[in-house]
Amino acid sequence: MARKYSRKASSDVERVMKKRKAGTLRSGRSKKKVTSRKQAIAIGLSEARAKGRKVPKKASKKKTAKRKAAKKRKAAK
Repeated sequence: MARKYSRKASSDVERVMKKRKAGTLRSGRSKKKVTSRKQAIAIGLSEARAKGRKVPKKASKKKTAKRKAAKKRKAAK
């Protein structure tokens, strides 16, 4: 089975995690300090995508919203 994420993408995320641990990782336009582990991983993956590394596409939010709406309709009936 092939890798979902390339080794280079993993190293990009690892580099960003080290920056977060050191307290030097900043987010997008606001330049606020990143303390969240999840946000740091998201930044690393985003940077890897920008460099053209092998990273799966972002999950779309539309599908999940549609599913929730369908469940509500079923429950209402």
